[in-house]
Amino acid sequence: MMRSGRLFRDGVATFALLAILALLALKMNNRPELVQNGSFYVVDGDTLSTNGERLRLKGIDAPEYRQRCRRDGADWACGEEARNALATMIKTAAPECRGRERDRYGRLLVTCVAGDFDINAAMVRKGMAVSYGGYSNEERIARQAKAGLWAGDFERPSDYRREERMTHADGNDPIAGLFGYLREIVGWSAP
Repeated sequence: MMRSGRLFRDGVATFALLAILALLALKMNNRPELVQNGSFYVVDGDTLSTNGERLRLKGIDAPEYRQRCRRDGADWACGEEARNALATMIKTAAPECRGRERDRYGRLLVTCVAGDFDINAAMVRKGMAVSYGGYSNEERIARQAKAGLWAGDFERPSDYRREERMTHADGNDPIAGLFGYLREIVGWSAP
């Protein structure tokens, strides 16, 4: 008799715990969509700033501003060109950027559109960014057309950032570079 009462109590406690977890998950999925419009400052090919907040274009990864690529046997400033391409798109239209989620750096992950024109998709289609989970069809089109980055050789932006952290962190300190790498991979931080 005592055992069945304990099983019942444990079952109720488990059910209550699962119900609380389900409510928490539901609450997290109901984050309000944030909308930004107006004037934007273009930081690089996939990052905007407005009113002191950084916005990261969702689903794409553009070369870092100082990143260089190779085309026709010569280096070219692909990071600067990606920034300029985004700046041109932002200036020629009055975009609206929407997002709910934030990345691990606190930047709002957004999709920016001007009317029916998806700016994130256009950056990938022009070869000024690679797909990062959302624009594989546009990347295929850019590859076939040998547009932008695909006209030559380039290091994926995520690989470039990782290498930069490994070689330039804290005055070329390899231990600091390793900690930077671990922070990127697993969100780990050293004491």
